[in-house]
Amino acid sequence: YQYVKKTAKHPHCAVSGAVLNGFPQRRPSELSNKRLSKNNKTVNRAYGGNLSHGVVRERIIRAFLIEEQKIVKKVLKLQGEEK
Repeated sequence: YQYVKKTAKHPHCAVSGAVLNGFPQRRPSELSNKRLSKNNKTVNRAYGGNLSHGVVRERIIRAFLIEEQKIVKKVLKLQGEEK
């Protein structure tokens, strides 16, 4: 062929920059809905096509720990008022 297309790169995580697994290696023009269906462009997870699993896991754990910390503060405040 006379014209060589650019080689496609794997999609990367927006936060960590890690390669996202489970996706075909395509150029952006080939990712259109006409050429590639949505289930080939995402993973069945929160932030599936955008963030890596480690980043999502870290965010879930952080949110859980923040909520737990709020509950502990409320309990300590109530115990302080009782005394």
